[in-house]
Amino acid sequence: MVRQDVAEATASKSRWIFNTFLYPDLGDRPIKEITGRDLLETLRKVEGKDMLETAKRAKIKAGQVFRFAIIEGFADVDPTTSLRGALKAPKVKHHAAIVDPHKVGELLRAIDGFSGQYVTLCALRFAPLVFVRPGELRQAEWSEFDLDAAVWRIPGGRMKMKAAHIVPLSKQAVAILRELQGFTGHGRFVFPSIRSASRPMSENTINAALRRLGYTGDEMTGHGFRSLAATRLNEMGWNADAIERQLAHAESNKVRDAYTHAAQYLKERTRMMQAWADYLDALKAGGKVVAFKSQAGSAA
Repeated sequence: MVRQDVAEATASKSRWIFNTFLYPDLGDRPIKEITGRDLLETLRKVEGKDMLETAKRAKIKAGQVFRFAIIEGFADVDPTTSLRGALKAPKVKHHAAIVDPHKVGELLRAIDGFSGQYVTLCALRFAPLVFVRPGELRQAEWSEFDLDAAVWRIPGGRMKMKAAHIVPLSKQAVAILRELQGFTGHGRFVFPSIRSASRPMSENTINAALRRLGYTGDEMTGHGFRSLAATRLNEMGWNADAIERQLAHAESNKVRDAYTHAAQYLKERTRMMQAWADYLDALKAGGKVVAFKSQAGSAA
């Protein structure tokens, strides 16, 4: 089967869904004989455990299998198409984030006082400065960084949108990385696992550290640093398109050079990222902070 590569974490979750929820009921049956009713009964068991999002994903995964089976001649129909609206819709879960400036300052001071692993401390300090997705942060590789040029280039294969991404690094971000380089710079990952330097930091590490600092999952998450930046930067008057591009929300609609796409608004984003880091420093210091506005002109 020809398909795009997926991250190991994604593949692992897919295997878990198949092995735990689909194979026990349907794995031994000829795929051509499985009906929509059969699949619905299986999915309803998942739904009955109040795992609505998992039931939805299991239906999607089953549909991918059925469509492949049709292409290969093993099945005639995709029964998932008859199940539209048959499952309860999962509740949309928003990532908890602290956005009030005073409380952001408290959070940043708490992070500086973190007494756990040094690599985790660096990740906590680095995260609000770059506001990338948690997976992109923890899997960061030293080969992606040019500290002299103050830039982090993330290849498309590691991005959610599969498009290469550029993160301009503030002076504060570079300082954290230069300090950390003496500890992990000899290996592949910037933030390696404490158990094995050959693996990146666990996906639970940042959230666990926030819990250790006293912040519940309803107050702040690793993903919340993105919401914090998006909220405050928009309120402060920065170009909304530049913010969206820095958040890597925009996806190219046609084939074009990946780094041309990644470099949209880059000069403005570079100014924005330094101004953002300076703003966070001021919040951490506890002084009165006047909301800054972009002085940038046209998009670069």
